[in-house]
Amino acid sequence: MSKRAFIRYPFLFALGLIFLTGCTVGPDYQQPSVPETVDFKEAGNWKKAEPRDEISKGNWYAIFHDKKLDELEAEAQVSSQTLRAAIARVSEARASAREAESDFFPSLDFSGTGSRQRTSPNNGQVVAQSGGKSSPYTFNSATVVPFDLSYEVDLWGQVRRAFEGAGDLAQASLADYENVLLSLRADVAANYFALRTADAQIDVQRRTIQSYKENLDLTNSRFKGGISTQLDVEQATATLASAQAQLASLDQSRAQLEHALAVLLGRPPASFSLPFHPLDLDPPPAIPPGLPSDLLERRPDVAAAERRVAAQNAQIGVAIAAYFPVVHLTGQTGFDSGDLGLLFNWQSRIWSYGPSIQFPIFEGGKISANIKQQRAAYEENVANYREQVLVAFQNVEDSLSSLRYLAQQSDAENRAFEAYKNALQLTNARYTTGLVSYFDVIQAQGLALNAEQLAVQIQGNRMGTTVQLIKALGGGWADSMVFTPNHGDHVASPSKAPTVLTPDDATAHPEGNLPVAHP
Repeated sequence: MSKRAFIRYPFLFALGLIFLTGCTVGPDYQQPSVPETVDFKEAGNWKKAEPRDEISKGNWYAIFHDKKLDELEAEAQVSSQTLRAAIARVSEARASAREAESDFFPSLDFSGTGSRQRTSPNNGQVVAQSGGKSSPYTFNSATVVPFDLSYEVDLWGQVRRAFEGAGDLAQASLADYENVLLSLRADVAANYFALRTADAQIDVQRRTIQSYKENLDLTNSRFKGGISTQLDVEQATATLASAQAQLASLDQSRAQLEHALAVLLGRPPASFSLPFHPLDLDPPPAIPPGLPSDLLERRPDVAAAERRVAAQNAQIGVAIAAYFPVVHLTGQTGFDSGDLGLLFNWQSRIWSYGPSIQFPIFEGGKISANIKQQRAAYEENVANYREQVLVAFQNVEDSLSSLRYLAQQSDAENRAFEAYKNALQLTNARYTTGLVSYFDVIQAQGLALNAEQLAVQIQGNRMGTTVQLIKALGGGWADSMVFTPNHGDHVASPSKAPTVLTPDDATAHPEGNLPVAHP
């Protein structure tokens, strides 16, 4: 193209430059490898997988068959302030991605100016131009530019990389939302079962106190009949008072659990209460751990960490693009006149167009330092991602081993409680016949009470650990994999999910809801 053609057709030259040299600098994203293991200590085998955060976490809490828990979960998903904050963060990240997307398009502005000006007769430049004589000059000026166009040509993919990173961060924010939702559901379930465990312990304590009252009455009768001593009466009184103090402590713990549940539901604690309902002692439902691929696909925190790696990888490309020239295409057309009456006259029209190029010559090492910074941040995110995968493995291992040992502990403690209960009955019978002292009764009562309370606590721990295992697995699995330990029947998910407070399309695949840049 000749020099004259370039001057007359600068846009054609710029467009040709785009088609000839357009590219995307920086590394294309490759998902980092994660630590692999041959087999799982507790169950199953591991295999390589990719995060699939779009898998619905489902209403997993329905496997506990507790209508009150279902109601609390539904309320929390609608009213939780923590969940509302997570939704706002998703909307913020999506808006940021759409803001980055706007850089793909030219900007078109309208501008208009008007002024009345007076020149100075003492202006040296004017005096020189007029041969040493000058007089003040007053004039009007008006300019209207309805079309002022500016466009940055993305020759090196800087805009595309920035948009790619913003989209990845938006996907990470959606995974964060899913993680908040999963944690909220798990916290509601864990606190609910802890409260029901407290109810069971309170129930045990109340029955024990009633038994202690009866023993005190019996001891008083025996004392009046000259069979028991004052020491027996004092010991019976102290035992009853100690049990009543422990009951008050259990009531306090229950109140605090109730308050915690109220906050999770988005309610003031004063307006919330749960009816007394002791925890059942049936074994919790068995949860299959599945494969590590399922784990990585379900865990939203793993998905969020992986998306942040991708976003940081895009920032490397943005930093590298700063080495290359930036081409802007500009154009404007409008009207300019010193007479307002002639402003929109055809002869008052003005226009201009052409490219501008900015090329870094010397930056004092700023660009290379920024590239090193972005690469280091990428390595940091990779390490965080791999650490998150390891933590996910650990969470599942911990929960599975805890459930296994808690089951053994529960079985042993139940046997111990039955033995202590029988021993207490024998001790009471021997006390009534005068074969043993009341100290032996107190000791047998304490052992039986501690064994029963511990059995209830272990059962509560089993329920809470089951919730933690579900959370560690990401909260979702195939329905056909869920069985109850008693009869092995399939536990189906509810046919209709409760209303859940979610961002727009929050349960769909993140990449389906966000614009994705393609080089």
